[in-house]
Amino acid sequence: MKLKSLSLRTRIFIAMILLVLVASIIIALVAIYQYNEETKDYHKQRLQRKERAIQRHLGNVIKETSYPVLTEKIPLIFKDELNKIADIHSLQINLYDLEGTLLKSSKAILAQDTLHHCLRAEILNAVSNTADHRFVDKHEENGEAYLSSYTYITDRKFKPLAILNLPYLERDDFLARELNEFLTRLSFVYLFVLIMAIVISFWLSRYITKSLKAISDKINATRLEKRNEKIVIDDTSEEISTLVNSYNSMIDELEESAVKLATSEREQAWREMAKQVAHEIKNPLTPMRLTVQNFQRKFDPKDSTIISKVDEYSKTLIQQIDTMSSIASAFSTFAKMPAQQNETLNVVNIVKLALDIFNEEYIIFTRDAEEIIAKFDRTQLIRVVTNLVKNAIQAISKIDTPQIIVHVSELDNNVIITVTDNGSGVPEENKDKVFEPKFTTKSSGMGLGLAMVKNIVETYNGSISFESQKDKGTMFKVVFPKA
Repeated sequence: MKLKSLSLRTRIFIAMILLVLVASIIIALVAIYQYNEETKDYHKQRLQRKERAIQRHLGNVIKETSYPVLTEKIPLIFKDELNKIADIHSLQINLYDLEGTLLKSSKAILAQDTLHHCLRAEILNAVSNTADHRFVDKHEENGEAYLSSYTYITDRKFKPLAILNLPYLERDDFLARELNEFLTRLSFVYLFVLIMAIVISFWLSRYITKSLKAISDKINATRLEKRNEKIVIDDTSEEISTLVNSYNSMIDELEESAVKLATSEREQAWREMAKQVAHEIKNPLTPMRLTVQNFQRKFDPKDSTIISKVDEYSKTLIQQIDTMSSIASAFSTFAKMPAQQNETLNVVNIVKLALDIFNEEYIIFTRDAEEIIAKFDRTQLIRVVTNLVKNAIQAISKIDTPQIIVHVSELDNNVIITVTDNGSGVPEENKDKVFEPKFTTKSSGMGLGLAMVKNIVETYNGSISFESQKDKGTMFKVVFPKA
């Protein structure tokens, strides 16, 4: 699972838990390191304290001895005292001459003993050449770590007599127990902190993302065609408040732009409609003008056929007036929004009734069932079917074997009406303009039919679409809910 695919809330939650875990591990590692360093310092300091105390004891023995204070007399000087001093300090004591040969040891020397009888040259050089004449060697024997210090013991005049060697065993049992106890306590503290971190991170991530989710929901619900609500969130951070204010400002600007756009679109639509109406009205006015002028020029009261000529002229004028009236009616019908009269009706019967006004034999009506009940306005449904069929008739006017199939079905609580023709199809360049409220350039019809159908269907929460292929035909599909 990729981190990018996780929600912000989950990422905040995981990040805080990881932060606590990483911090806990680092603190534990630092604690262990600190304990180890303190252990090393403890052993070094303890060895130094032992060394100074033993040197004082050895110095006292040298001051009180009756033997000559010489290197070769060291075994005699410390014959009985060395073991006593070693017992007092619980530490083995070895004395070497200045050449590195073992003179005296508090440890019993056996044939197979691991005690070094001669010192290495590097130890002798380190003791003699360092400022404090001291050298500490760390080594392991039998799996145990030892610190061995080497330093001079001197006579009353501070002249080196011998080399004092103190092997010190680093026993970490007590410190190891302390460390284990500390880590155990620390583990309980970490467990408590982890539980608290889970609770706090869960609450904090929820608190942070709550405001973001509210903003996200509002943004997803934002639509240009409707009035959008502003975001109101109290007690938010400065960043969230800035985001909310920006969104609310955008909503104000969007609403203002939507109003301007809608106004512009309406004005443009009405201007275009006015042009088309003017154009359509001019078409019948021209023959009317010619008829009147011809009547004025040829009018003769004494003409025996004057009555028939007046009758002919009158019929021509009436025909053109009827054309203008149909133009005005079509425009008025389109401009008026259809009222929602939710009648419970059988869609199959209403569609069949709408088709009865057509006498064309090539119109075929099919249905999936004899009864499909829905709530719709009877008059508006007839108008939808009538306009779609009229549009199909115009599309097949030049086809030798025309055919129009009207089919009614239902699917998923929706009513589906399809009107299919085998005409020439809708040209590709006109597909985006099919439902625009424009007048057609055809001599018959106004071209407002499909725009009117779309208007009616969308009023009832439905939709209209079409599929068309060149020289194969077009199918218009109307879908609207039953209730």
